[in-house]
Order: sequence, then structure tokens, then C-alpha cells
Amino acid sequence: MAWYSGIRLETPCWEDYRAYVTRMGDAGFPDCARLNALLGPDAVNGAGQPVRFVPSGTLDDTPYEQQVWKSGLIATRPGSWHDLFNALVWVRFPRIKSAMNALHHQEIAASGDARRGPVRDALTLFDECGAIVFSADAQLLGKLAQRSWHDVFVRDSARWESATGLCVCGHAMLEKCLSPYKSMTANALLVRLRGGQMKLERERLLRLLDERLAAAVLGGGLLRHPSRLSPLPLAGVPGWWRGGAQDGPFYADKRVFRPAPEGFEAPPVYSLL
Repeated sequence: MAWYSGIRLETPCWEDYRAYVTRMGDAGFPDCARLNALLGPDAVNGAGQPVRFVPSGTLDDTPYEQQVWKSGLIATRPGSWHDLFNALVWVRFPRIKSAMNALHHQEIAASGDARRGPVRDALTLFDECGAIVFSADAQLLGKLAQRSWHDVFVRDSARWESATGLCVCGHAMLEKCLSPYKSMTANALLVRLRGGQMKLERERLLRLLDERLAAAVLGGGLLRHPSRLSPLPLAGVPGWWRGGAQDGPFYADKRVFRPAPEGFEAPPVYSLL
């Protein structure tokens, strides 16, 4: 039985990772050598050093973010799904991951210690549980930011399916997708594209997002505060929940599809036009 037999690769959350999973073959849980074989030339840290996955026991006690910045080496625990998915996100979005590590490094250097502030909190939330929602439909993205769940997922479900893309890029969220549950909620960046960009072949579009969003992170325009991320109940995305019908009672569950609180300030929709 293949090591990935427990991953339901046919489900939408794995769309952007299933080729990497199957490329590593069936022979046992992937080690660092098989993960490193997936990396492309864009996988470098902020200092231009190649990123490489190494067994966690081979590294010194330098904290994770500083180790990646200093050496490009990423501690990877044998047999860890969490670390495996971290590696796969590095493969899929090497520029975004490198930019986030560089911003962590900048924040640590500026504060003089490893205490977290709003920037590092936002980086960590996105790194662990992030998703990217991209569309040329500014109105739909705005409704998502306003938590108008019924409008987006029910009334406008056809618009969602025809004009919107979604990629999970948080490695902890991918781990949760091994055993999905209704309330699992991603922290999403909402990104507006041009109509022509949305027509790009998906691989090219994801590379564009990787490049442009990484530049925005480094330029100070993204991931400055947790409130700038939009909660996204993944089970509500049309076609993403396989545990039952996505019907009226399903979306009426306010424990999952929570309305915006009073005085709520919606997170921004970022433009890559």
C-alpha cells in the first residue's frame, strides 16, 4: 500500500499538491532526499542560499526561522505529516515561503529577541493555516471579506465556481485535510486579478501569485497584522465538503459560518491588477 493511501487525493484541497505526492513514488514515507528532489531553482532563502530539507536531529539548536535564514536548511522530522506538508508548500510557493522567512528575520532583528508581535503573528497564522483566494470578481471577494457566507457560497455559488480559485498554502491546514471536519477554517489572503490572468493555465497562475505575493510581503504590503487575513470555512466552499449535503441547514450553522461582529472592519482585498 502506498504511503499516501490515507490522502484523498481526488478532493479539491489536494489539487495543487497531488502531482508532487505521486511523483515521490510508493516506497515508504518520503525522506529528505525525495523531498529535495522536488525543489526547483527558485527555492532559495533571503540570502540566496539553496533551500534544503534535512533531518531535524542533524541541526544545532538555532531557532527554526533563524536557521532557515542563516543556512537555508529546514528541519524536517522523519515520518511527520506536518513537516512533509511544510516541505510541499515550500515546493509549491518557494518565493512566498522565503519572503515570510525574511520578514520573520527582520522582525526578530528589529526587536532584539524572538518575541512575537502582530507581524510575526500574521506570518505564523498564514504559514500554518493560510489559503489564497483569487478572482477577477471584486464584488465576490468583497462579500467574502464581509463574511456574507450565504451570498458567496449559496446564492452566488455559480459565480464562485466559474470565477474564483482557491489554493490551501498552510501546512497545518493541509494536515487537517487528512481528516477534514466542518469547522476547519483557513486564514485567507483575498487577491483580485485581471480576467486575463484568471484564464492562465493554473500552474502559470500559481507561479504568478508566488512571485507577486512574495514581492508584496517583502515590500510591506502583506501580512502585517492578523486582522488583514480573512477567515474562510473550507467546508463551505462549493464542492469541498464530502461529509453531507451543502444545503440550507448546513450553512445555517453559525458555529461555523459566523456572522461579522458589530463594528467589524473587513480585511482588504489585495489587487494584483
